Amino acid sequence: MVTGASDFTPSSSNSNPAQQRFDFSVNSTLRILITANQYKYCSEALRLLNEKLQMPHEITKEFARLQANRIRQPEMASSCTVAFHSVNKSKNRYTNVVPFDDNRVVLNSCKDYRLSANGYINASFISTPSPENISKFISTQGPLPHTFEDFWEMVIQYRCPVILMLTRLVDNFKTVKCGDYFQAEDGPREFGKISIVTKWLQTTETSLVLRNMEVNYKESDEPPPSVLHIQYPEWPDHGVPTDTFAVREIFKRLYNVPVNPSPIVVHCSAGIGRTGAYCTIHNTIQRILLGDMSALDLVNTISIFRSQRIGMVQTMEQYLFCYKAIVDELNDLISEFLGGSNAGRYACSARFH
Repeated sequence: MVTGASDFTPSSSNSNPAQQRFDFSVNSTLRILITANQYKYCSEALRLLNEKLQMPHEITKEFARLQANRIRQPEMASSCTVAFHSVNKSKNRYTNVVPFDDNRVVLNSCKDYRLSANGYINASFISTPSPENISKFISTQGPLPHTFEDFWEMVIQYRCPVILMLTRLVDNFKTVKCGDYFQAEDGPREFGKISIVTKWLQTTETSLVLRNMEVNYKESDEPPPSVLHIQYPEWPDHGVPTDTFAVREIFKRLYNVPVNPSPIVVHCSAGIGRTGAYCTIHNTIQRILLGDMSALDLVNTISIFRSQRIGMVQTMEQYLFCYKAIVDELNDLISEFLGGSNAGRYACSARFH
């Protein structure tokens, strides 16, 4: 595996949550203003990616190569022993999507106090071996009702400032894709020893649902840390959105979130298809802005992600969508730099104290 759980340090019980407060205002304007060097990086990346998009057969071959090298279900048994342990099987939404032992998220405090549970939650640390100022992620499944408390324990323990939810609770076929672990508009919701409160709720023009939440242990005397919850319900399971606007708005909203030490939680239903696509888009754009042209090798990036969680980016359609979203965002960044007409399209501001 590329990234182990030891690379991520959870918060200690003595840490001050007030130091991780996340203040978010939807009414002010956030523009990503790039430097002259970043303009050069974006221009070069855009030229190369546009050339690639003129050769769709090459993109098809790339994804075929990814699929040919994917980890097969029988190969997972020896690498996912904790996930497949009898005490943990019921915690998996899908029996064929579970975390590897080497980079699974481990909960110090867990609702399941049985020693053999090993602090298990169906969640994986996801990153590339990039510079320190690249976001890290926790890729996880849509929580099940009996894992809600463990999910929020993970958010507190690893000081996660943002949760990105890329699914509806129930899809158009009336299939449950995720449990309702987050709606708390009518007052505090309690999950065991944890309480969550929604401070405000807003829906954007691109159908993103934004919640500013306070999450804390019920018995804690410390100020509750704030968590930004972003739901994009219009991204269909196994498919892609009709355009890239909302996904790129998410990137813009998360651009100023400090990347260390806290990972961004991303989930859909299984935590691999839509989740893998977003992580690829976000990671690639960040690396391009740092001048890392190896980021243009999406096959390599997704191969790394798949070594950390099985099946990241599930379909050819999702793979092509990654290319399109990256190209659209590079065009937008260049337009901003040149004083184009896109200035101020995205209204948000993110600040840490």
